[in-house]
Amino acid sequence: MDTAALVITIIGALNWGLISLFQFDLVAWIGGGQDAMLSRIIYGIVALAGLWCISLLFRNRTEALAE
Repeated sequence: MDTAALVITIIGALNWGLISLFQFDLVAWIGGGQDAMLSRIIYGIVALAGLWCISLLFRNRTEALAE
């Protein structure tokens, strides 16, 4: 779960980089616009992955390495 959350979060960060540098929202392009249901689902998944990654900051380092 940790690896999947990190990958999704990284993809989200790359999307924000595209928005910043090129004013191109890859998620909106794939999903049919920012207000489209598919895009909103993808944004939600990225947000949940980011929340999951917050838990990585507060875990015991040896516990995280054991997984």
